[in-house]
Amino acid sequence: MVLRTDLPAMLQALASAGWQLLWLIPYRAPYFLLYALGWFYLLRPYDPQGRAGLGYVFWVTSVREAIDRLLPVASVGGGVVGVRLLRWRGIGAVPISATVIVEIVLTLIVSYAFTAVGLILLLEMSATGAQYRRFLLAFLISLPAPAATVLLLRYGSVFARLERFLAPLVGESALSEGAASLDRELRACFNRWRSLLLAGLLQFVALMMGSFEVWFALRLFGHPVDVGTALILESMTQAMRHVAFVVPASLGVQEATLVLFGHALGISSELALAVSMAKRVREVLCGLPSLLSWQWMEGRRLRSITRDPTG
Repeated sequence: MVLRTDLPAMLQALASAGWQLLWLIPYRAPYFLLYALGWFYLLRPYDPQGRAGLGYVFWVTSVREAIDRLLPVASVGGGVVGVRLLRWRGIGAVPISATVIVEIVLTLIVSYAFTAVGLILLLEMSATGAQYRRFLLAFLISLPAPAATVLLLRYGSVFARLERFLAPLVGESALSEGAASLDRELRACFNRWRSLLLAGLLQFVALMMGSFEVWFALRLFGHPVDVGTALILESMTQAMRHVAFVVPASLGVQEATLVLFGHALGISSELALAVSMAKRVREVLCGLPSLLSWQWMEGRRLRSITRDPTG
């Protein structure tokens, strides 16, 4: 896509912003903090001693985000590593896994709400071409998915059923008890509606704050837009990233979405791709330190186990 557009114009837009684009890096910290707070409240019933403090959960949240954004793990590897890192603080694997699954479901629900806000704003701006109608149709058709997912996890004993399906292949094991425990913890998590509401609200605010990146980048590129336009572009981008979660780092998906909806809002392809590049640079510069710190912690833990195998 970059090669097919006016590459010099895109690079010129990035150059015009200069080092001020680096302000997007510290601005990402509140985003991580809001997600960490939501997860922290979901974990609190399982960690009454406070072994995993907010600072630690904040770090694990940044590692999860970096893994999902930068590594080819279909946006689920971060959750797996998150379970491992919190187990280091002495919390059970089953409760942590339940909170991670619930948090992912909350993210799905909040993403639908955020997308709905973007679609309403598009309608108010009369930017409703063929792309809008197709996107709206896909949104309406898939709308029952979040509710169906919640009902299935809460009442369907999904993991116990999965274990029974796999039992003839892998044999009876402790997996059966673990699956039943996970189903119980999921039901318990879904019953704590106050924590769910708080975590969902914090996630929604975090997504809204992400619109500032688009607004700030376009302003630096000499094409200022209002808050509504920035929110539309961010909401559509997040929606498509979640749909195409199997695409590593959503390469091409983010760019195509910004170009497609940018045209509807009077933003050229070059500027839309420059915004995407700014977001990519921010992802790398925020993600690499988190990945390196995770590997450093893994190495440190491995060395301690090697020195003291009984520890």
